[in-house]
Amino acid sequence: MSGISHELSAAAAVRPHRFSWRTRIFAVTWLAYAGFYLCRKNFSVLMPFLQNQARISKLRLADILFYYSLCYSAGQFLMGSLADRFSPRTVVGVGLVVSAAANFAMAGHTAYAVLLALGMVNGLAQSAGWPGLIKIMAAWFRPEERGVVMGWWTTNYVFGGVAATLFAAWSVGRRHWTNGFILPAALLLAVAVVFVTLVRDRPSDASAEAGPIVRRNPLANYREVMSQPVVWSTAAAACLVKITRYSFLFWLPLYLTERLGYRPEQAGYLSSIYEFAGIGGALAAGYASEKLLGSRRYPVVSIMLAGLALACLIQPRLGGLGWAGTLAGIALIGVMTYGPDTILQGAACQDAGGARGAASAAGVVNGVASLGQLASPYLVALVATRWGWDTLFGVFVAIALAGSAAAAPFWNYRAADTRIP
Repeated sequence: MSGISHELSAAAAVRPHRFSWRTRIFAVTWLAYAGFYLCRKNFSVLMPFLQNQARISKLRLADILFYYSLCYSAGQFLMGSLADRFSPRTVVGVGLVVSAAANFAMAGHTAYAVLLALGMVNGLAQSAGWPGLIKIMAAWFRPEERGVVMGWWTTNYVFGGVAATLFAAWSVGRRHWTNGFILPAALLLAVAVVFVTLVRDRPSDASAEAGPIVRRNPLANYREVMSQPVVWSTAAAACLVKITRYSFLFWLPLYLTERLGYRPEQAGYLSSIYEFAGIGGALAAGYASEKLLGSRRYPVVSIMLAGLALACLIQPRLGGLGWAGTLAGIALIGVMTYGPDTILQGAACQDAGGARGAASAAGVVNGVASLGQLASPYLVALVATRWGWDTLFGVFVAIALAGSAAAAPFWNYRAADTRIP
């Protein structure tokens, strides 16, 4: 992020401390979104305890996960609009606190009906995170630098997921398994305090010299975002990418054990390469869009999704070459999945929505994309059971090519706004 202190326009810059403020915004918003995972990923660690100790069946656990995801998906549309209309700092802060409160309540009430209701509340609260934080980042970083900045920033959900899982696993060993709800919630509250204390919505909020902010009608902002074909193309591509991403996140270990014959612990280690390689994909996509393509996002998305199709096509053959081939295939798929995923849900949303409508655009894109998350388990289970794992990779080829085609019409699209309000 070299040269950050010279990027802001003179009218809106925080003159004395531009670099330190933008560094703070980057770091604390990164921490905030990673923090949301504390009260998201802990549930998967707690599921064996909920089944064995609270006597909740697998089907009912699946119901809780489904309705959590449904509320998360629907909440994206609402929270995006609210973050554009009101203070995104407030929307995100409330989301952090409510998510923590829902987890505290789950620790004391482990009956199925209560967990279902609280899971839905948690899903809605969690949906406040992405649109609001995308809005804040759009205000502090210009289109010409978003590719690289957001490439680094979107590593938050990779590191956040891994760290949250490890912390939840540690927490359940502290006296009682319900600490898997309590300790992550307590840590998330601490993150909320840090976030609300240190973050400001826009540079002018951090400057004593700033004049009044001129605001447009928020409903007009939302209608404008919803009417843009680029937003819906981005959402469609993001949905297709998310089908693939969540399929690999949850089903890759089973594929490695059932189809390729690895032991469960080997499958666990090998599957972790998918996310770690994804970090490289996110950074490569960001730098390519910024340094090679003049802040054009969609050529990167279209090319990488075509690469994902190729990677999925050759994976059944690579898997037959032993652990080295399997490792190479998983890493390639991780790179080609996370690169487009982070571009579409990060810099592309900011470009499409502009500084004023970034939250609404992010809400629409992530809301539609989350429908892919809902569909992915059923797709994998149906195809792998009826036609086998190799056929499933053929389906992933088709999905990746469809995503590439959805992004291609906006090959030359660039963000129109070059000023931070």
